[in-house]
Amino acid sequence: MTALSIRQADSPPEQAGTGRESTVLADFEECYAANFHKITIQLAAYLGSLAEAQDVTQEAFARALPRWGRLTGYADPGAWVRHVAWNLAKTRQRRQRRLALFLRQQQEEPVAGPEPDRVALIRALSKLPERQRRAFVLHYLADLSIAQIADQERTPEGTVKSWLHRARAAMAAHLTGAAEEGRDV
Repeated sequence: MTALSIRQADSPPEQAGTGRESTVLADFEECYAANFHKITIQLAAYLGSLAEAQDVTQEAFARALPRWGRLTGYADPGAWVRHVAWNLAKTRQRRQRRLALFLRQQQEEPVAGPEPDRVALIRALSKLPERQRRAFVLHYLADLSIAQIADQERTPEGTVKSWLHRARAAMAAHLTGAAEEGRDV
């Protein structure tokens, strides 16, 4: 591409050339002026939104401009633009319906927050050392026996019993303290 052709491609259409090109642009502007409002009003009634109708109509004219040399051979180039605009509007409507359906399916049901007892339990568990916490959770929440926990943790059963004993004592102290704090408030 030469420097001259690059400058012409970058320049506005009015300055790109003379003769035939300016005639084609004048025809396009005439069609735009004659049809933009009509198509927009039709699509506004269909879409229920003037702004969306204007966007769709503008997009249809934007698609027509590079093809305008060929479209001027049609009996009614405005009909081509109207047809494209309606297709774009229908596509937009389908996308919006699919999006609305997707969003309805994705809506989360409100879930009640945790009960105060659960909050106190989680807080008390978080204060335990890791091994004691793991043994406590595996025994009381996962219903594993001491032998199963010992096997999983690769430690003697006596060690697991010790962890559980210490965990129960610490939990009792934490939960009793939390209950007393709740009464003082």
